[in-house]
Amino acid sequence: LKLNVVVMKGENDDEVLDFVELTRERPVNVRFIEWMPFDGNVWSRNKMEPYRVTRERVEAEFGALERLDADASAVAKDFRVGGFAGEVSFVTSMTDHFCGTCNRLRLMADGNFKVCLFGAEEANLLQPLRAGGTDEELAGIIHQAVQRKKHKHAGMFELSKTPNRAMVRIGG
Repeated sequence: LKLNVVVMKGENDDEVLDFVELTRERPVNVRFIEWMPFDGNVWSRNKMEPYRVTRERVEAEFGALERLDADASAVAKDFRVGGFAGEVSFVTSMTDHFCGTCNRLRLMADGNFKVCLFGAEEANLLQPLRAGGTDEELAGIIHQAVQRKKHKHAGMFELSKTPNRAMVRIGG
């Protein structure tokens, strides 16, 4: 079980240690996610807590975290508190990007395809599918979209000004 927690200063940052405590006896993975700018969420630098701050708070309470092995394409940095049953992870999209190794692709409910959560670019797969496109043609569209994927997204301040779908319309 993965429990995603978007940490926001002044909103829920005081609950971080309680979430870590859930991993003491339970084999759950609590994933602390840096708050990311999407349409409609009124992102603010002042509310975005960098993962290093969250991690320092956790280590001040529970001691040094043990780093766990992860796949090269993992979007989270995985750790364990010594002696705890579960794991604590950090998704560092804003302050320590992992774009170059990210292999996440999203097919959205409207038939559009995204290769980057932060990218405004989308490839329409529904239209060619409805027009009778072959598997090879759809694979070509997907391949071209993946080839256009950037190796690094813009910085957090540029992202906050870039139009993008609301997260609920992207999925993830």
